Amino acid sequence: MRKVDARLIFELIARHRVTHYCGAPIVHTTLMNADPALRAGIDWPVRAMVAGAAPPAAMIQGMEEMGFQVTHVYGLTEVYGPAAACAPHEDWGALPLADRVQRHGRQGLRYQLQQGMTVMDPATMKPVAADGQTMGEGMFRGNITMKGYLKNPGATGEAFAGGWFHTGDLGVIEPDGYVKLKDRAKDIIISGGENISSIEIEDVLYRHPAVLAAAVIAKPDTKWGETPLAIVEARPGAEVSAEEIVAHCRQYLAGFKCPRDVRFAELPKTSTGKIQKHVLREQFGSAGAIEG
Repeated sequence: MRKVDARLIFELIARHRVTHYCGAPIVHTTLMNADPALRAGIDWPVRAMVAGAAPPAAMIQGMEEMGFQVTHVYGLTEVYGPAAACAPHEDWGALPLADRVQRHGRQGLRYQLQQGMTVMDPATMKPVAADGQTMGEGMFRGNITMKGYLKNPGATGEAFAGGWFHTGDLGVIEPDGYVKLKDRAKDIIISGGENISSIEIEDVLYRHPAVLAAAVIAKPDTKWGETPLAIVEARPGAEVSAEEIVAHCRQYLAGFKCPRDVRFAELPKTSTGKIQKHVLREQFGSAGAIEG
């Protein structure tokens, strides 16, 4: 499909009795926000994969309420796209919805063709404690990890320092061994010496009923160095102010994590629906634009 069109997607699912599909979070969000009448006649199980960005909890919950079963997968081009999956446990079905959503939102475990997936301290190359708190860098090695970057031994050596491929994604290991990523290293906002996860703020933004899509980037600040800037794409017909968005965030986040600035705009996306933060950095002149 040349563009994400909820009406056409549901029409094709119904016409061809589609049972499996995959898409970026914004694709699933578009479907769950569409007119429920479009889903008429789809009375069989539909299973979906979500990839391309960390799925907001509100999206996973909305898809489950719609009757679609979502599996979160993760990877990079260098490790063959999907290289990890959040394999569900049977006993998750008995958990309250909020707990199920939390578990399904993790990146999970390695694909079988990957020899290893873990989170390490890049300085010591030792796995972080499986406590869900200690942060490190996600790393892979195995049969579907690349050999290296073409004609670029320097970048290859840096990427494979210590014998593992360094993803550049920061995360934790949960007590059950599942990996949960917190943010891209370049997307972490350092405000007054505190690390703020843009994904954590985005997850809260998606809980607001007027928010269709959201992205958070760093904004230069003379006092704090950087502060969170939220760019929000509102649902069609919805009316919401920046003050309402900030007040909403304060219900769920510590004060220093809340956006200091909120802008409303249509978010730039790739053809597969992935939000392009580098375009937002250039457009809004954030601190990240300096890094390219």
